[in-house]
Amino acid sequence: MKNISIIGLGLIGGSIAKGLKKSNSLIRIHAFDKPEVTARAITEGMIDAALNSIEDAADDDIIFMCLPLEPALQSFEKLSPILKENSILTDVCGIKGVFEEKWKGISSKGIYIGGHPMTGKEKGGYENSDPLLFENAVYILSDVQKANGRTDDLAKLIKMLGARIIFLDPYLHDKVVANVSHLPQLLAVSLVNTAAKGNNKINNLDFAAGGFRDMTRIASSDFQIWDSVLKLNGKEILSALTSLQNELEEIKNYLLEDSIDELKAMFVSAATKRDGIPKDTKGFMYPLHDVYVFVNDVPGIISKISTALFNSNINIKDIELLKIREGTGGTFRVAFESEKDASQAKEILKGIGFTTN
Repeated sequence: MKNISIIGLGLIGGSIAKGLKKSNSLIRIHAFDKPEVTARAITEGMIDAALNSIEDAADDDIIFMCLPLEPALQSFEKLSPILKENSILTDVCGIKGVFEEKWKGISSKGIYIGGHPMTGKEKGGYENSDPLLFENAVYILSDVQKANGRTDDLAKLIKMLGARIIFLDPYLHDKVVANVSHLPQLLAVSLVNTAAKGNNKINNLDFAAGGFRDMTRIASSDFQIWDSVLKLNGKEILSALTSLQNELEEIKNYLLEDSIDELKAMFVSAATKRDGIPKDTKGFMYPLHDVYVFVNDVPGIISKISTALFNSNINIKDIELLKIREGTGGTFRVAFESEKDASQAKEILKGIGFTTN
């Protein structure tokens, strides 16, 4: 695993490079991107050399394909036939089935393992890449090659990034993301467009408050990100839309029939399922253990918390400022790997004057 190539040093590719270099500086990383991007990465010590072409990556042990969906597919078709024996080609795209189908028709000495890190930022590009981007994030790997010993090599690298791996059938993956990612995007777009219609005398969106903004935040997404996804995962997205239509039709019928008890049952069911979603990990899987710490708005408060836990050899896996009122205080969510660590952290923080929950 000493020689790694990254095709595309954007947000994901750049973060992989930075994360691996921070974890193990002996890993040699080659990258392909625009000359000004690779030059910056070399200057910062995040990659060791620039590749002149995508095909130059074929001799490395592991190749991360970190391009948008359609360019990734094109590069996939170029690289796959020329891979050296047992080298690993992996991608980070949000659809997996289309890669598996192409791989079936390609003769290659290498191994393809589809990947999908469930993390990101609103802004892309190498300039926004972050070595901690994958910390506590779920990183999905295709289970097709799970029994292959080389999969462990890729998994070790991903764990070095701080991610949590889950193996999933690639076609099932596409069904899952259609329901929890692609459908919500289309729903947010539809909600905004529906609410904006209003009438000539009033603009409904002038009255949209926090709940509406929270539900529709992703409606601001750039269509370029979604163009290929909608085309290449259309079958699963249509299936998800049909399920949503059926649910809405049921609500509509209950309203027409004045069936309040049935509507109440739907609300209760939804609330129960929603509350069951882990709130304390990226990607909705492998929950961490949270401690909520109430703090005063004074300088050095984060250092006080982290130092006390460090001195007791307790590792913080994630920390988030939830609420704050300037001049008064706020609440931090501090997450730990185990329930034991969380319990010990509570006692330690109480012992130095913090209120926890």
